[in-house]
Amino acid sequence: MFTIGRRKSSIYLIGGLVFFFVFLSYRHLDRDPPSSARPRPQNGPSSGPDRPGGESQSKWTHYKPRYPVDPASMRPLPTGKPLALPRIQADFPPETEAARADREAKQRRIRDAMLKCWDAYRQHAWLHDELRPITGGRRDPFGGWGATLVDSLDTLWIMGLRDEFDDAVAALEKINFETTSLNEVSIFETTIRYLGGFLAAYDLSGDKRLLAKAVEVGDMIYAAFDTPNRMPVVRWDLKGAARGVKQEAGTHVLLAEIGTFALEFTRLSVLTGNPKWFDASERITDMLRAQQQTTRLPGMWPILGDAKAMKFNDHPDHSLGALADSWYEYLPKMYALSGGLLPVYRQMYEDAMDTAIRYNLFRPMTETNEDILVSGSVYARTRDGKFETILKPEGQHLACFVGGMLAVGGKLVQNQTHIDKGAKVTEGCIWSYKVSPLGIMPEVFYLLPCESTSGCEWDEKKWRDTALEKANFGGEMMKEDEFESLIKQKRFPRGFTSIPDSRYHLRPEAIESVFILYRVTGRKDLLEAAWDMYLAIDKHTRTELAYSALIDMTVTDGKAPMSDVMESFWMGETLKYFYLMFSEPDLISLDEWVFNTEAHPLKRVLP
Repeated sequence: MFTIGRRKSSIYLIGGLVFFFVFLSYRHLDRDPPSSARPRPQNGPSSGPDRPGGESQSKWTHYKPRYPVDPASMRPLPTGKPLALPRIQADFPPETEAARADREAKQRRIRDAMLKCWDAYRQHAWLHDELRPITGGRRDPFGGWGATLVDSLDTLWIMGLRDEFDDAVAALEKINFETTSLNEVSIFETTIRYLGGFLAAYDLSGDKRLLAKAVEVGDMIYAAFDTPNRMPVVRWDLKGAARGVKQEAGTHVLLAEIGTFALEFTRLSVLTGNPKWFDASERITDMLRAQQQTTRLPGMWPILGDAKAMKFNDHPDHSLGALADSWYEYLPKMYALSGGLLPVYRQMYEDAMDTAIRYNLFRPMTETNEDILVSGSVYARTRDGKFETILKPEGQHLACFVGGMLAVGGKLVQNQTHIDKGAKVTEGCIWSYKVSPLGIMPEVFYLLPCESTSGCEWDEKKWRDTALEKANFGGEMMKEDEFESLIKQKRFPRGFTSIPDSRYHLRPEAIESVFILYRVTGRKDLLEAAWDMYLAIDKHTRTELAYSALIDMTVTDGKAPMSDVMESFWMGETLKYFYLMFSEPDLISLDEWVFNTEAHPLKRVLP
């Protein structure tokens, strides 16, 4: 759900590179899921089974803040009768026996992949953050708190793997959020993976031990908000905070880092009745809303801002993708989660999408004039007294979430344009998978934009000239015959002008939007597209133990090189979305649940 989210860890892989340039200028049984696999929704903290827990005993519960919130200024949870929001999901006709058999066979295959990974994780990396899927080692990039275990909880439940789920919940008492081996903790990653994971698993199962763990994590994260202006320290010195070291919000903070708390914090406040988390995220919302129309690209926010000065309107780069993604994703989802009782999120979403649709979405030149869209980034400036925008026609796997966001948002606000644009962005991601050498799209690539979204004819010379220009950028001029060799070596799909990052991180964003668009429209062709994507990923990333990210998805001479990394979102997001793609449509209905940017489903407030 890059995840920074998008979905969902990538913030440091990509964010580190971005900051560099910013500062220069900027597992196993073949069984069907039992009927009990249907989620048992719970609306409040007392509705689960009689299990111990429900209250945190962590030292973070007793943390004494330097800058406590004045009770008089604490924002209360919204009250009143939730609105009857428009339905999101399509009406699905009864399926034939043949269609059901085919769908369930695909589900079993995906569930078997999950079990393979879970067994390997349990054997080789239990209670560590990640399994190394080739060597069988382990990594701890997210605090060493068992990120894969927590991220996988709701996937196990949804797939009907109750024995595995129960084993995982029993192990939670061994996860200690009072200490970490890291010098710096990402509050963003901690929120979306751990807090989101516990909340979703609680909403599905009603097991109060999970709510207690959510409170424990919530209390820890809340300590990072103990700053003079109550803006969070997004890259947080946990050990220093525990010692009482004075904290201040950062001066170079990514939009997704500071904007991705609202869903998790609001749900935690609703379940506990304690408004402190809701208050904390609403302060951020208030700040960003106040500046939405004062940015260099009014309606959108730049990717970088100053949390200490509470200034998020001055940087020139604006994107729906990496570094900003989940803030935009959460706008329509907060409107849905609150049952429409927080209309400001609808307003911010509509204002932001008015701008993004106009400036960020572009139609690329393709050989067959595909009616697709891609979400790029925009550099906005005023030059010689005139406002101008420069489109960076960059495709990102991370930005594929935009299709699903627009489809959900369009249904909620009854805007057919949003739904149509979301479908075309999703189609753009499907196209990028299809034309790529292994059937898997790269992390980052460039295209040649048409001058109009109505399309443009294929221009061989223009494509070659643009690709050659990019190949020559910053180096010696390349001759035509050398360029032909480059194209052959790099295997650029026709239409791509460069692939600066040819990795595949086992990302979920493309299948996320394909899944959402299928639930919104009921289009059967999306099932075929999703299965083609799964087969390609399964073929090229499977290892003896589990699945690995790829270093280069353009390599077709032999096995594509692997990085020996399997981030927790592979089991928490990607496999979950593939499984739900081939589920019955009432399993985690989008009319009852919202997914956080790590694909953890949270229960909506319904009328």
